[in-house]
Parts: sequence; C-alpha cells; structure tokens
Amino acid sequence: MTPMWSTSDPVSSLGLSLAVLLLAAKVGGDLASRLRQAPVLGEILGGLLLGMLPFGWSQHIRSDASVDMIGRLGVLILLFEVGLDSTVRDVMKVGVASTRVALFGTVCTWIAGWIAARWAMPHASGVTDLFVASSLTATSIGVSARVMKDSSRSGTREAHVILGAAVLDDVFALVVLAVVTAAVVRTGDRNVTFWSVGCMVGRVVGFLAGALLMGVTLSPWLFRASFRLRSDGALLATGLAFCFVLAWASDLAGLAPLVGAFAAGLILEDSHSAAFVARGERSLRERMEPISSWLVPIFFVLVGMRADCRALAHVESCSVVLALTLAAILGKMACAAGAPANVDRISVAIAMWPRGEVTLVFATLGATLYVGGHPLLDATQYSALVAVVVLTTLAAPPALRYWWAHAANG
Repeated sequence: MTPMWSTSDPVSSLGLSLAVLLLAAKVGGDLASRLRQAPVLGEILGGLLLGMLPFGWSQHIRSDASVDMIGRLGVLILLFEVGLDSTVRDVMKVGVASTRVALFGTVCTWIAGWIAARWAMPHASGVTDLFVASSLTATSIGVSARVMKDSSRSGTREAHVILGAAVLDDVFALVVLAVVTAAVVRTGDRNVTFWSVGCMVGRVVGFLAGALLMGVTLSPWLFRASFRLRSDGALLATGLAFCFVLAWASDLAGLAPLVGAFAAGLILEDSHSAAFVARGERSLRERMEPISSWLVPIFFVLVGMRADCRALAHVESCSVVLALTLAAILGKMACAAGAPANVDRISVAIAMWPRGEVTLVFATLGATLYVGGHPLLDATQYSALVAVVVLTTLAAPPALRYWWAHAANG
C-alpha cells in the first residue's frame, strides 16, 4: 500500500518533509526561548518528539536521502557561520590567558572523555572511544554568553577570557575532528599508530595553514572582482562559493568538508563586505541569516529525530550518558587552572560546560562513518552524545547563577 504522503512528484514530498521539520524547529525554538533556554535545545527536543510519533512518515523523513542532503548542507552553513563570528586576527589576539583556558579544557576533557568511554563502553572499539572523547572537547559558548548578558556581566574580565577561549576552542575542536575522522577513514581501527596520527595532524595543520594563507591573500581580490558585478546578491554568491570551494578542497585533502567551511568563515572579515555596505547593501553576515535560519534548524531537528530514546532506556545506557556528562563537566572544570588569578576562575570553568553545535556535528558524522562494516557510533552512543549536549546546556546557567550568589554571600 502506498503511503498517503507519497506523491508522483518527489519535490512535493520533500516539501512536506521540510514543512514538518521547520514547524518543529520554530515551535521548539520558541518554547525554549520562553523558558530562557537556547533555541537549539528546543529544536533538538522537537526532533526527539517527532521521532517518537507512531507514524510511518517519521521514519520516511529520517531515511529520505534528499532531506539528509539538506541537513548536511545545513552543517556546512553552520560551520561557515561559526567561522564568520571570528577572524584570523581574533585567533591571534585571544591572549595567553584565553589560550591556556582553551588548552586546559580541550586536553583535560579529552582525557576524561576517553576514560569515561573506556569505562562505560567496554565493548566499544578503540577508535569509537577516541571519537567519543574528541566529541566532548568543544564548548558551545552561546548559552553562557547569553547568561552573562542577562546578568549584566558581558563586560567583565571573565567574559573576555571566556569568549577568547571559545574562539580557540572551536579551532582546536575542528582540528581534533579532522584528525580523528581521517584516522577512521584512512587507517581503520587496527592500524592507528602514533606515526599515522602524527601524519594526520601534519596534514590538518598544513591544510589549515595553507587555506588561511591563500584565503587571506586571494579573498580580497575575489571580493573586489565580485563588487564589479551589479547583479543583486553578488556578495552572498561569492561568500557561499568561497565556503563550498574550501569545503571541497578539504574533502580532497582527506579531511572533513566541515573543516574547509569553518576555515572559509574564519578567513572572511567585515572588510570583505565594506565596499558592498558602502553602496547600501547588507553585509555578508546579514545576507547569511535568511539562509541559515531555515537550513541550520533542519539539521538540529534531524539530530533529535535520529536519536533513539529507547536505546537509552537501560541501566547500561544511562551509565554511558552519566559518565560522559560527568567527564564533559569535570574536563572543563580544568579550565579554572588556566584562567588568570585576577578573574573568577570557577565562573570561567562553569561557563565552558555547555556542549552544542560542534558536538552534534561530531555525533552526526560518527553515525555515518563505518569501521569494519559497522557504524562508528551505534544508536546508544549517538543518543548519549545528544543527551550530553542537552544536559550540559541545561546545567550551566543555573550553576553559574548559584555560584555567583554563593560568591556574593561569601
């Protein structure tokens, strides 16, 4: 029997799927905002609810190749925007304190995550443990930044250290992602050696250095050339083309396309849009908003839909979630050791708790990579990473407020 949602034209079926995903994203995001939570949480939870509905079209959306491709495109746009929020100059100017915070948090979280994965997932492969530990390293600073803004602490020394560390945190996490993904794709589980990992690190650093150097050199010329085009949207088209070309080059180099998209955003600065803005057009970041406002939420809803809550309905699965969440929190508490003495170190550490976009990208990528004919992340491991994102994002704001109240009374 043909399902009622199937039509003769596949475009109409795709349109219906996108309508469902967009409605779930916007309703969930609105409810989360009303509860003073990050909209991404509402989008993920909206996807979880859609995935649990007892209708065949839910499975149809999850398995639809066209929907999956749009979600993958959303990831590229997401990483491009993450890069746009910083610049190469920002990375160079974060300061010694922020660099220490980011390094301590990344290294200690990776170690804690690997120990937790080994303990909670004794039957998982070594590469899976490596991948899960790596996925916990990236901080989603948007939640903490919003809490500090709501608490009128955006201009404090702590906020400056946190935001500077967040810039490097994204860079470190994407480097780790590139190295681990290359290890899985090129060597598999049995042949990962210190030499092969060292070669992969060299490849990642070489690609990023080459992309940044060439991009910084060539991008001004590219945007000056596009400025001569009088057609509307030339700035946006040039920016997206730059993103997609670097994503393709990253894949050609044996790295995740996400690394190239992030590098593209990191290269582009407000100066690239200056001439366009001077003649009355919107900047590239503003031009990107209508595209990202529907593509990126689709990715987050799909993340929620693909998480299997039933896979977590066992004591063993709950232990995986709790172990990884504890590792994620304790690893970032090490950031306090890297913070300077003239700031509230505990506030800095707690503000680094939330996991978000990059961890979800890790989880999605891990579910699509195969080692020995099996997914790198099974349903339990994938769902556990999604749960870690939700729990750490929910835990950080009240923990920060509690610490501030305790410090004020103490």
